[in-house]
Amino acid sequence: MAVISIDTKAKQPPTRDLPSSKSLPEALPKPKQSHDHPTRSNVNTNASLFFVGTATTILEWEGLRLMTDPNFLHAGDHVHLGPGVTGTRETNPAVNLEDLPNIDAILLSHYHADHFDEKVEASLRRDLPIITTPHAKAHLSQKGEDSFTAVSALDFWESLTVNFDSRTPTPAEQKDTAKPQIRVTGMPGTHVPPGPGNFTRAINDIIKVIPPTNGWMVELGYSSAPDSEDAFKSGYRIYISGDTLLFDDLHKIPEIYSSHTGKPIDLMLIHLGGTTVPGPKMPLLMVTMDEKMGIQLMKIINADLTIPIHFDDYDVFLSPLSDFRKAVQEAGLDEKVVYLDRGEEYKFEVRK
Repeated sequence: MAVISIDTKAKQPPTRDLPSSKSLPEALPKPKQSHDHPTRSNVNTNASLFFVGTATTILEWEGLRLMTDPNFLHAGDHVHLGPGVTGTRETNPAVNLEDLPNIDAILLSHYHADHFDEKVEASLRRDLPIITTPHAKAHLSQKGEDSFTAVSALDFWESLTVNFDSRTPTPAEQKDTAKPQIRVTGMPGTHVPPGPGNFTRAINDIIKVIPPTNGWMVELGYSSAPDSEDAFKSGYRIYISGDTLLFDDLHKIPEIYSSHTGKPIDLMLIHLGGTTVPGPKMPLLMVTMDEKMGIQLMKIINADLTIPIHFDDYDVFLSPLSDFRKAVQEAGLDEKVVYLDRGEEYKFEVRK
């Protein structure tokens, strides 16, 4: 298993183009609202998930900030998604890229401009750790002098451990030898309709409009021996679907991670929206889940809680969040979902 180490005490600007006159914020903006678990009070919360917009979230735990799929364009901005395919953003992010506090690492599901826009690609510091797909690493690492230098690639079922220096421990915590650690595992995903002999897949292999994508299993926990895989004890599991459609390999996830195997999934971040290509005026192909697929995935994964993201930020989304809300209600799953607006957070506890 690959290992990367992050020094969270070495605070560096999140962007390369931060104006010299602008000081780096110490924290994220105060959330518009904080949400707890819908059926029980999280009195001992020690972690949070801040929703920026589209698939961009910021996880904060033990002094580390992990950002997913950074996209910070504004309403009216355009993204190029492949030959003849563009999207227009219809919302604003909850915070601007240049107003972020220090970001320690990025989790990038795939190399698509609505998940890693041109401004982000131009602005992020080149030594920022990025965990992504082999396809995305090839693009990010082969830019000559402008290459990103700390990119790690994970294919399906491959794992990587993140060791990091956390905040200064309290005297009581200093007696505990367990150190915070994150384990990231690539989960299966497909951004194009699955199936053998699929014409769309064959065409995409030629024109390459839709890149390969990963889901992720992010396990937050502690280890008394950071160099030993067996010493890691997960205290919270987050499954991130990525821009996948439903396909058979997703059923392998609960075979490994579930309450039945002793590895329950605490939270699922589900990418929705019913994204269409080449666009809303000609919706020939759906490449992310709509509300019906979302309900099916909830039943497959059976996470304790689901938070929908990636649902209305671009004009290529044809399945709004209201469709998913209705489907959740009809399925009797209301107590298994928390809805975050941009600028809101979900607080939870990582068990020790």
